[in-house]
Amino acid sequence: MPKPESFPIEKIFVPTKQKKAIRPETVGEIAESMLDIGQQAPISVRLDGDRLVLVEGLHRLEACKALGETNIIGVLVPAELAQHKPQLAERPEVEAERIKMARLKQLRLEREAAEASTAALKSVNATEAPRTRSTNGVRDNPKAVPGRTAGSTRKTLSDWITQQKGSGGRY
Repeated sequence: MPKPESFPIEKIFVPTKQKKAIRPETVGEIAESMLDIGQQAPISVRLDGDRLVLVEGLHRLEACKALGETNIIGVLVPAELAQHKPQLAERPEVEAERIKMARLKQLRLEREAAEASTAALKSVNATEAPRTRSTNGVRDNPKAVPGRTAGSTRKTLSDWITQQKGSGGRY
């Protein structure tokens, strides 16, 4: 295990991918903690020619900058170890898993909606009374007057409604 040492903050290069992951609220919380108890965990840096490249500890580095520090505690790690340490934002399998789970959830919701729709349709069909066709209805007789069937002599609307109620028809 490498021994922690002090590094000048201005000599530490932060890769662009890591800069995108800065969360100001986290930097503020770490800065407050550093004021109270100091820096507890060292950052990790690696050598790249004559400069230091940040491997881990972006928010700690930014908190030290915000506090006006010129040096930060860190450990120098070999470049081979730095290459094999996956960053959370750089792990494509995490993003792929998230997309897969969202797709599965969408498919499940669509299937449940289809099943609920089918069940509702079946219950509506089961509660409807079976319909019977009239053998001498308006559709079968081109000379029939719409609304009147053979043998009907209703004169008023109330008579027609009464007749419909009596025969179970709809009005």
